[in-house]
Amino acid sequence: MLKIEKLNFAYPDGHIAIRDISLNIQDGESIALVGANGAGKSSLFKLIIGISDIKEGTISIGDLAVNKKNLKDVRKRVGMVFQNPDDQLFMTKVYDDIAFGPRNELLDEQEVEVRVSDALKTLGIEHLRDRMPHRLSGGEKRVIAIASVLSMQPEIILFDEPTSFLDPQARRNVIKTLDQLKMTKIIATHDLDMALDICDRVIILHHGSIFADGKVNDILLDENLLAQCHLELPLCKQKPRER
Repeated sequence: MLKIEKLNFAYPDGHIAIRDISLNIQDGESIALVGANGAGKSSLFKLIIGISDIKEGTISIGDLAVNKKNLKDVRKRVGMVFQNPDDQLFMTKVYDDIAFGPRNELLDEQEVEVRVSDALKTLGIEHLRDRMPHRLSGGEKRVIAIASVLSMQPEIILFDEPTSFLDPQARRNVIKTLDQLKMTKIIATHDLDMALDICDRVIILHHGSIFADGKVNDILLDENLLAQCHLELPLCKQKPRER
């Protein structure tokens, strides 16, 4: 379980990014974290994964507090897939990108092979094993980035805008990939159609605070609620415009 209590965070310039957030996220939940630009989604992820230091409040993963002392163990339990896969893929072969995390944990090569093979098989991308990442499409890179996190066998994965900048087919492939993952998923996204398809719960951030938290249909089909946070209904639920 991910537990956040009375979390506040401000950047050195004084900008308050997170305001008194408290959350309980249960094992296996699929959660959409939504909000307009600047709502605090990325800031919250940086605090959960330990990129930013917690100054006020607490975050815990099960019985493990997120802090500098526990950072290595936190990152075994929580993985993050960044918006730009090029930020995560830097090896000359797909296999080595996926193997990087397990090798960094000093696992023997037999276990590394098992981890990589399992990640490739889970995502149905065994055919990309020996490809060069820089020659892959944007959608393929996104899935390889997910595989590089899966190889670490985390309990929770954070996804930052996983469908951004993808063509329709690549977007659908990534959504299918996310839907089949059974661990806890927290997906920061503007893609409300995806959230409606694969998430159980929606949390809306607005000016760094939790504005709404509930079942996906209760939140994403409430046009008035969404409008208060500068959001719109999912495209599939919008009425066609008159021409």
